[in-house]
Amino acid sequence: MIKFVADFYHLKQYEMQNYDTLTQQIASLVADEHDETGVLANVAAALHDSLGHHWIGFYLMRGDTLMLGPFQGPVACYRIGRGKGVCGHAAETRQTVVVPDVELFPGHIACSSLSRSEIVIPLKDAQGEVRAVLDIDSTLLDAFSKADRLGLERIADIVAKQIYYVER
Repeated sequence: MIKFVADFYHLKQYEMQNYDTLTQQIASLVADEHDETGVLANVAAALHDSLGHHWIGFYLMRGDTLMLGPFQGPVACYRIGRGKGVCGHAAETRQTVVVPDVELFPGHIACSSLSRSEIVIPLKDAQGEVRAVLDIDSTLLDAFSKADRLGLERIADIVAKQIYYVER
């Protein structure tokens, strides 16, 4: 039992170290760039290369609708209403949503039948308004840990500050 606890602790430390490195890479990638499409496209690609999940991308808040933005993975839904599905719920509540089994989430929108678990992180502007969401789908059940949540929230914060806090 002690070995299991030690192994688990080291695994969690490893996960956080990986996110520390990934966060630094994302920060460097987006430094001095403020174009929404360009930044989100490169971040989606970097996350997909690093994490390898089934679908990684962004939905952009346009009025009360989330519109498909830059992504990596198979084709996706074009529009999601605020409050609809996991993405719409995250946008409406302004909170990260982790769904260990999408089949158990009321109103889940199945853009891909291969998706089994999902994490959605809102990207907010300086006033706290949701401007986009980062959506990651996995083909595995319960694929997202607390380390994933914390690491991805840090990355989403970096990206949001880079593109949504800029005075135009």
